[in-house]
Amino acid sequence: MPDKKSLSERDICTKYITPALETSGWNRHTQLLEEVSFTDGKIYVRGKLTARGKQKRADYILYYKPNIPIAIIEAKDNKHSVRAGIQQALDYAKILDIPCVFSSNGDGFLFHDRTATDDNIETEIGIDNFPSPEQLWEKYKTYKGIATPAAEKIASQDYFFDGTSRKPRYYQQIAVNRTVEAIAKGQNRIILVMATGTGKTYTAFQIIHRLWKSGAKKRILFLADRNALIDQTRRGDFKHFKDKMTVVKNRQIDKSYEIYLALYQGLSGTDDDANVYKQFSPDFFDLIVIDECHRGSAKEDSSWREILSYFKNATHVGLTATPKETKETSNTEYFGEPVYTYSLKQGIDDGFLAPYRVIRIGLDVDTEGWRPQQGKTDKDGFEVEDRIYNRKDFDRSLVIEERTELVAQKLTEFLKGYDRFAKTIVFCMDIDHAERMRTALSKQNADLVAANYKYVMQITGDNDEGKRELDNFINPEEKYPVIATTSELMTTGVDAQTCKVIVLDTNISSMTKFKQIIGRGTRINEEHGKLYFTILDFRNATDLFADKDFDGDPLRVKPVSQDTDLGNIIDEEEQDTTPIIDDISGDEIEIVSPEIRNLVAEPGAEYKKREKIYVNGVDVSILISREMYFDQHGKPITISLKDHTKEIIKQNFASLNDFLTQWNNTDRKEAIIAELQDQGVMVEALYDAVNKEVDLFDLICHVAYDQPPLTRKERVNNVKKRNYFTKYGDQAKQVLEALLDKYADEGIGNIESMEVLRVNPFDGFGSAYEIVNGIFGGRSKYQEALKELEQELYQRA
Repeated sequence: MPDKKSLSERDICTKYITPALETSGWNRHTQLLEEVSFTDGKIYVRGKLTARGKQKRADYILYYKPNIPIAIIEAKDNKHSVRAGIQQALDYAKILDIPCVFSSNGDGFLFHDRTATDDNIETEIGIDNFPSPEQLWEKYKTYKGIATPAAEKIASQDYFFDGTSRKPRYYQQIAVNRTVEAIAKGQNRIILVMATGTGKTYTAFQIIHRLWKSGAKKRILFLADRNALIDQTRRGDFKHFKDKMTVVKNRQIDKSYEIYLALYQGLSGTDDDANVYKQFSPDFFDLIVIDECHRGSAKEDSSWREILSYFKNATHVGLTATPKETKETSNTEYFGEPVYTYSLKQGIDDGFLAPYRVIRIGLDVDTEGWRPQQGKTDKDGFEVEDRIYNRKDFDRSLVIEERTELVAQKLTEFLKGYDRFAKTIVFCMDIDHAERMRTALSKQNADLVAANYKYVMQITGDNDEGKRELDNFINPEEKYPVIATTSELMTTGVDAQTCKVIVLDTNISSMTKFKQIIGRGTRINEEHGKLYFTILDFRNATDLFADKDFDGDPLRVKPVSQDTDLGNIIDEEEQDTTPIIDDISGDEIEIVSPEIRNLVAEPGAEYKKREKIYVNGVDVSILISREMYFDQHGKPITISLKDHTKEIIKQNFASLNDFLTQWNNTDRKEAIIAELQDQGVMVEALYDAVNKEVDLFDLICHVAYDQPPLTRKERVNNVKKRNYFTKYGDQAKQVLEALLDKYADEGIGNIESMEVLRVNPFDGFGSAYEIVNGIFGGRSKYQEALKELEQELYQRA
């Protein structure tokens, strides 16, 4: 039998840990999952290319029942101590909401009990004494406060399985379990906060199904405020309720069902005859789930609250991506603190939501204001009031035609360099602005509009033709419409999976509205190439990213100048980003107050109130602006990019020698790059600031330790001058020289991947297997040659 210390971590799991678990009564097929990747890996964007970061992976997760995790184990090989994995396991346990945490090296287990408050918080146990499922279930119940048999029955109710491989993501699992457990313990007002695109409806379905099947809640009402949401819900996961479910339509009530889907407008009205919810008795429903509860339900005098007050004895569960807290409106006052929050930032970091890039375009009239010259008249011939007009006025009380045309021109320029058929939403000030923007964009894209007039569509609440195209816009299989101009209709509730560009040409002061708009772009659709999105900001709305109430962090905000070609900006940048779109929130529509309407004097007449003034002949241009950057917490960087980077690097490597030691001892340099990116180093921005031909190694040495940088080509030439290849045979020498050339062109990350051996010119030497085994004599020898090549590259002399 081989020496235990010579075994790999996986061998330790197979030979020692898994048998120990089975001996303790754990069912290998239903209660034990090994090597569980519970995130998808953050998406990194470089130009038009994307790559996934590292997934978070647990060695073992143990379940009392499927989707009810109660323990986690981090395994190490036997060269490590039994305690070596405990900190990583605790980190994962906190993320996954798991109470029982173990580390093992095959000799035994270190047990960290998150329910303990005494000296027994950590104990060592023998390899043959692992706790049984029942023992750890008791710990779980203590951790969750499940104290009665009735509560246990509800909390242990099975999830719904549809016979496919689909199962909840880890955060959906936590949201479902915490909600069901809270209700099992008697809590009757609950709110879940989950970012747009994270599957709130599927989460709601699992909550409802488990409570319904357990008998805890027998009659259930799902409330929404738009037909589209009700239809999506009915056709989606809720279809599994089959004939037990109905949709309330035409104010017709049938009390023979158990699951009801309804619009709140369909249950209530302005008089008692319209308030059909009163046909139900106040105790008819046991559970009410309110979708998008940041809308009407938070207001005391809203019709949603009227319905909820009528059914006050039912349990109320609110779902929202953007809880609202203002002087007049409060979600937490009604529902209490969220039982679980899964933020946009978490979703992006986990790789479940699309990252975004931000391009800031500052117009001179917006930044400096516009004052009409003496005697300036509008398009109707009236003299324009002499004052300074600014961003708040434009397209609201005063329209400058050239401003609209310039926005359309810069958006078109961007799409021509990116993808002219990228689904795009342009958020405008109001319906009039959306109409004019549609016309301006049609002129800029006359070739594609001539081919199909639906290339650009106005999709607003008053436009029936546009509203009929909304489903086609959000359908990934439909090519048209490509560009949608809107004001409020698409700010929330629109599931546009393939929206790749969000244009902000409206003033946004509401954080709730801003988050909803950003949420329109955060969905990922890998099949159709949607892995990130771009925000073009003409109104400085993205200042809200730096607000303490916003938790999603743009990796880079790039203002552009008059001369910047947006068509090339993707290739110039190579950076991360994210966008979104949704539907109308009536209580957030901005109304032009009488105080700001212009009073224009007609000669010989009384003053005339006019909501908007239209002018042309104004010179509008783009100001030269500095680039703005945001750190990993979404806050603006106020010091220089180099100083910001230096701070992060020196937190990791106090001296140049520390960095060199780590770099040389790391088998995969890409791991260091990824770690620095996660901590906020904007690698691509640094390349722009120094030299794109410089390796990250030299960037770090130059920025943090003031070392003169060498280009990749200079490093390659130094290696070739040293002529160290002579120790290899002819074919091996040719492969290594080709790797050097690949490094010079693309950097260290590409040559560290075995995939490089599958492309030109390496495929000329044979398959990757033939190169590794035939030319180098095996994988270990190939990796040894590669490591030596890297050592030669990074010699300082």
